[in-house]
Amino acid sequence: MKNRLMILFAALLALSILGVAQDAQRAEASARAQERITREVRHELLMLPYFGVFDYIAYKVDGYNVTLLGQVVKPTLKSDAGNVVKRIEGVEKVDNQIEVLPPSPMDDGLRRRLFRAIYQYPPLQKYELGVQKPIRIIVKNGRVTLEGVVDSEADKNLVNIRANGVSGAFSVTNNLQVVKP
Repeated sequence: MKNRLMILFAALLALSILGVAQDAQRAEASARAQERITREVRHELLMLPYFGVFDYIAYKVDGYNVTLLGQVVKPTLKSDAGNVVKRIEGVEKVDNQIEVLPPSPMDDGLRRRLFRAIYQYPPLQKYELGVQKPIRIIVKNGRVTLEGVVDSEADKNLVNIRANGVSGAFSVTNNLQVVKP
């Protein structure tokens, strides 16, 4: 009788250890899948053909679900972003919360003036290099939001000063992040 109890106890212990190991493997595989999905979402969004300096798209990956956030000038960019993310292997659901900015000739003129004030200022011209500009200029009804990354706190402050000096901007919100190169 004692032998049978010992054998039964050992079998139950082995099964519970095996179950814990399988749960750990599933969690590790899920973390790897989420990491891969995050990389692919970033890549696909950066490769969108009309994604420009006046658009800002952010994303959150939660398991196999992706939430798209931000503001864009063209409605087609919103739908294109949702479509390319839906095609990524492993993505089950896409919640496209990207806002399409209202068309406005005043905002368009302000965007151009802000671009010139920021990107054509000699100390900030290094950010103009490359296809994807690191400083995003979002204008909605005369209110400016700066998104993206810069190399130093001084550059962040300089961008803010340049944007505040542009006529037609009612307010400037500086959400730039400092990332050391």
